[in-house]
Amino acid sequence: MPKLSLIVPFHNVQQYARDALASLRANARPDFEFILVDDHSGDETPEILERAAEELSDVAQVRCVRLERNGGIATARNSGLDVARGEYLAFLDGDDWLAPGHLPALVAAIEELGCDFVRTDHVRVTGRARSVRRAPVGLRNEVLDPRDAILPADRTTSVDYPYAWAGAYHRRLLERGLLHFTGGLRTAEDRPWIWRLHREAESFAVVGLLGVFYRRGVASSLTRIGDVRQLDFIRAFDQVVEETAADRDAGRLLPKAVRTYCAVIAHHLFEEDKFEPAVAKRLRAMSAAALERMPQDALCDVLETMDLRRSSRLRRLRRRTTTAKGAV
Repeated sequence: MPKLSLIVPFHNVQQYARDALASLRANARPDFEFILVDDHSGDETPEILERAAEELSDVAQVRCVRLERNGGIATARNSGLDVARGEYLAFLDGDDWLAPGHLPALVAAIEELGCDFVRTDHVRVTGRARSVRRAPVGLRNEVLDPRDAILPADRTTSVDYPYAWAGAYHRRLLERGLLHFTGGLRTAEDRPWIWRLHREAESFAVVGLLGVFYRRGVASSLTRIGDVRQLDFIRAFDQVVEETAADRDAGRLLPKAVRTYCAVIAHHLFEEDKFEPAVAKRLRAMSAAALERMPQDALCDVLETMDLRRSSRLRRLRRRTTTAKGAV
């Protein structure tokens, strides 16, 4: 059994793939498994991966997975998880990269702590600018209860730091069904995933490693394109709210889920100009319907305590929907 399986999805990232692949060589060990998933790219990415797999095979175990159709990041990661053999699992996106020696240090940290999963900080890269983004947990190198890290509802917590590639995960989580992503989600796929981890895993820790470089502003990124696929966040957060409402601690946790959902809706509404008019209209309609589906007591509490700018925008959307229904 490999010590670590690293799953790396790629889709039309020929400009950046070589950086990611070079960083794998700088992290390779004979007992590491690199799973390179081509999500049906239409550029030169598949050829780059084939050459890299051959070159990396002398320093690590390498598997290539080629999807017959583009399924999105969740499907690509799941395809990697389905063939992963490692005792520990980790992720990297095909347009990001790792600092030399990061993976060995990550494995050493989770082995020493003996917990279900560990989380790390990361470096955000926008053009030439770099900034550190810290996992929102003050205690470092100490094993904690993941459920406790969901709250408080009115602050940034671990479930607001959903990046799958910022950490490592013990295989027992995979065997319990906690590492797979909701199939078909093309954005916000890590939101139901991180909530499920924190509700159902037994232990985690945050470690002071800074080895993931997360590239922002990539032209092909969904956060930049603004097409209908971005609306998958509605499906993702519907799942978060539904699953949290069924949790044994729903009374404590549901306000956090609803508050986060509202914050994300407001964020997209404030940026609706980046969408095509038809998609912006659909965004407003889907957001209004989402507000209706939320537990109304929790939603009212959120709107009372959220900052005025966001709460006003959400209230206006609700009023328009109520008015439109009344006119029918």
